[in-house]
Amino acid sequence: MNIPKGVQNVLKTLETAGYEAWCVGGCVRDSLLGRVPEDWDITTSALPNEVMAAFDGRALPTGLKHGTVTVKTEDGPVEITTYRVDGAYLDHRRPESVTFTRSIDEDLARRDFTVNAMAVNLRREIRDPFGGQEDLKYTTLRCVGDPDRRFQEDALRILRGMRFSAVLGLDEDNETEHSMDRNRELLREIAPERIQAELIKLLCGPYAKEALDEHPHVIGVFWPEVLPMLHFDQRNIHHCYDVWEHSTVAVANTPRIPALRCAAFLHDIGKPSSFTLDENGVGHFYGHANVSCRLTDAMLQRLKFPTALREQILRLVEWHDRLIHPTPKGLRRALRVLGETDLRLLLDLKRADNLAQASAFRGRQEEIRRAGQILDRLLEEDACFSLKNLAVRGGDLLALGLSGPAVGAMLNRLLDQVVDGELPNEPDALLKFAGDNLPQS
Repeated sequence: MNIPKGVQNVLKTLETAGYEAWCVGGCVRDSLLGRVPEDWDITTSALPNEVMAAFDGRALPTGLKHGTVTVKTEDGPVEITTYRVDGAYLDHRRPESVTFTRSIDEDLARRDFTVNAMAVNLRREIRDPFGGQEDLKYTTLRCVGDPDRRFQEDALRILRGMRFSAVLGLDEDNETEHSMDRNRELLREIAPERIQAELIKLLCGPYAKEALDEHPHVIGVFWPEVLPMLHFDQRNIHHCYDVWEHSTVAVANTPRIPALRCAAFLHDIGKPSSFTLDENGVGHFYGHANVSCRLTDAMLQRLKFPTALREQILRLVEWHDRLIHPTPKGLRRALRVLGETDLRLLLDLKRADNLAQASAFRGRQEEIRRAGQILDRLLEEDACFSLKNLAVRGGDLLALGLSGPAVGAMLNRLLDQVVDGELPNEPDALLKFAGDNLPQS
């Protein structure tokens, strides 16, 4: 196990001062899986004031109530927490009090899942009283002790469990799986920002589809709008899945980018409420993209999604069903509205949406691939698709006698002409057009 030098020095300092010290939790789990840990946490038998003394002023009291101090190292900040036993969880999120202990096993016993209840010391000795290594070997996600107790202590652990399944490919054991569903209503007690953070990580996991399919009713606690998608027969030869599975298959076929994964999951959420059946018994979903946008906006705001991310997701949902002609003109028009980043994401979404249709109707892959090639070529040629690329500026139009709002209106009109291929992006041609089309006074 490759423990960073700075973390080793923290362990060594605590041991030299006469205390036990272990790396604990996710860093141990990820190291055993061959992954690079995002951060390293340490647990110790030293009380917080003893930790402060051991580091002679280099430790910051960042969470003394729960026994946590932070030490800056060459590898970044490291949190050090005293072994503890948690008191009652009255809010289903955090303990009202903690009691410090000198037993590493008592500390590990309070943790959520066995794969997170392992510790390793400076000599790479692993402390694993609950079988976390065995569970990792067999890709099992299992609670430490009674699952109901673990989830009733901290309901966010339900989503964390789904996230570990989605990211690490772990399968919940039967008791853990059933307890997650049984206690799901407790998620109503959790702050929306915390749910949002876990949900984004979940959606971006390589096994997100499997996690969503396993627990749709957990998602339905905070996003009840998703539940009508379950088992909703689309009654259309283009579709071999119900709306829910179509959406999760689309998720599985998109790159793991937050805006894209969210849009893939929610792009058809408006279908159940916009469903109509024609005289031949064929299902249609006229205007479903607009309905999906409205529902998605409310859902994202409920979970306090950042404004920029929310607006990006909404653009993708709004545009997912629009036809973009795989021609230079069609791509320039889309670039004009969406810009390069969102247009590339939209093509990814369209590709995934088509792959989630019946196999006989997946022929749009070549069309989408061709659109991507045209987009690449346009960008290589430095194509004009925004006002910043236009060969004239507002000052050039002022010299022609335009003023006020007429300047902006003419700039946009010129840009439309260039995007549509009616004019070259050259100053002389643009100024002649503007001069010939001055507003009548």
